Amino acid sequence: MKEQDVVKSLAALAQSVRLQVFRALVVAGPAGLTPSALSESLGVPGSALSFHLKELLHAELVTQERDGRHLIYRAAFDRMNGLLSYLSDNCCQGQPCVKQPKSGTTRAHST
Repeated sequence: MKEQDVVKSLAALAQSVRLQVFRALVVAGPAGLTPSALSESLGVPGSALSFHLKELLHAELVTQERDGRHLIYRAAFDRMNGLLSYLSDNCCQGQPCVKQPKSGTTRAHST
């Protein structure tokens, strides 16, 4: 994945409603969801949802397919996986990643 595509994808996801829409489509899997189902489940008005879906389409994070009178939106899993791969390439310089302590826990420091 090219850096400019990564930036476009991250910019699209850096908005609360779009992130919620994308996550709902990921959960829905290959079946996807209609705009009305998304609007109802997320409580987002149709006009606002249309804007956010257009931004996700532009970033190629979702696909759109017409099924009769309905539009079906699906998460673009290949794009999502490409983004995750780009972000995790060369993680920890090839070494096993060290788990971070859970927030609220303290570590003993040696002095």
